[in-house]
Amino acid sequence: MFSKFAYTIFEESIHNYHVKDDVYQSFDNPYDKGDIAHLLYRKNWIDTVQWHYEDIIRDPAINPQAALVLKRKIDASNQDRTDLVEYIDSYFLKKYQSVEVKEDATINTESPAWAIDRLSILALKIYHMQEEAERKDASLVHIEKCSQKLNVLLEQRMDLSTAIDQLLGDIEAGNKYMKVYKQMKMYNDDEMNPVLRGQK
Repeated sequence: MFSKFAYTIFEESIHNYHVKDDVYQSFDNPYDKGDIAHLLYRKNWIDTVQWHYEDIIRDPAINPQAALVLKRKIDASNQDRTDLVEYIDSYFLKKYQSVEVKEDATINTESPAWAIDRLSILALKIYHMQEEAERKDASLVHIEKCSQKLNVLLEQRMDLSTAIDQLLGDIEAGNKYMKVYKQMKMYNDDEMNPVLRGQK
């Protein structure tokens, strides 16, 4: 199943990041560029770095200038994340391009790659919630709360994985079809963002 394959790569990326646990560490993708695994690994690495950016920027003692620099990094990370989702969807479009779509086929509320994006984020939630549930310096109340939340996240992983595999199966069988709408983010565009346009 594709969801299991993707989740294994997400876990590998998260583990490799936490060996150094540093947002400024170099990125090394172990998979060949032509492989879907390459896109999945890069996608989760972006998510993992951004997860830690979000932790850092919430430090109440952060220097305002450092916070601004970090905000710019988060903006760039969000754009990279969106680009990677579109690349993954392009992979599925190509994979299923010869499928004969049935007349009564329906479209899903989200594309396969956006569902996989949620699975990548979920992998991070599970990793960090498990860390909290196993903290030696935490209270029993904290550990119990986090253990309960972890169980919910694990159930969510099962449901989301099932839904992803069902969606891909439906697309492959022609029962559903997919479209990719490029994300038209206006605030990064020099012409569409009035603040940026006014500074030209």
